[in-house]
Amino acid sequence: MRILFLSLLFSLLLFANNPKPFSALGDVIYENASKIEKLKNIDDFRQYEKKINDYVASVNATKKDGFRLEKSPKADLGKKYLYQLRKLAQTNDYFIHLVKVTYAKAKKEQNSELFSQIINSGLIDTKSRKKEIIDYYFKHQNDMNSTGVIQSFLDEDAKLRAKKEAQRKRYKSKKEREQERIRMIREHDKLERERLEKKLQEELNKKKMEIREYQKEELTKTI
Repeated sequence: MRILFLSLLFSLLLFANNPKPFSALGDVIYENASKIEKLKNIDDFRQYEKKINDYVASVNATKKDGFRLEKSPKADLGKKYLYQLRKLAQTNDYFIHLVKVTYAKAKKEQNSELFSQIINSGLIDTKSRKKEIIDYYFKHQNDMNSTGVIQSFLDEDAKLRAKKEAQRKRYKSKKEREQERIRMIREHDKLERERLEKKLQEELNKKKMEIREYQKEELTKTI
């Protein structure tokens, strides 16, 4: 029982990753396979159910060959495996193209359910289409929900707005502190100027008094 469990665990760990040979080509195929399989749940793709099933079966069989090649590299097996990957890549590209066409169709016909299914399929570049996806959502938000890609975009925008607001507040606080510092400097300068003016006026008044006293004394001497 223990040996069987360890064998099963090893198999699960092994198939959790993709084969290393020709991984640049294989990884894309293997990672898209489960996404392509889920297209069967979309009405517009029901007609491709057999093609999808056959494709996924071929991907799984090819993946096993990839692990055999990784374990025991052989030239003939390597050629066969690469040939299989190239054939699968053509079918993968076919479905990717089909998804793009269906996306454009859903947007044009304003089919919000199909539009939502396509953008959440994981088979379309939503980042490059972020603006048009968000624009579509706000025009049709009454008949579609924001789960999946749209919600992630809304969350990103909310975080960005929060970050910008925090930056604005920090900038405002810094600006306010600078303005307060300038105000205090000006207030200090004003008080210092008034103090000097007052001192000068007092000295001037004192001088005037001294002059008057002197003039009085001189006037008295002449009488």
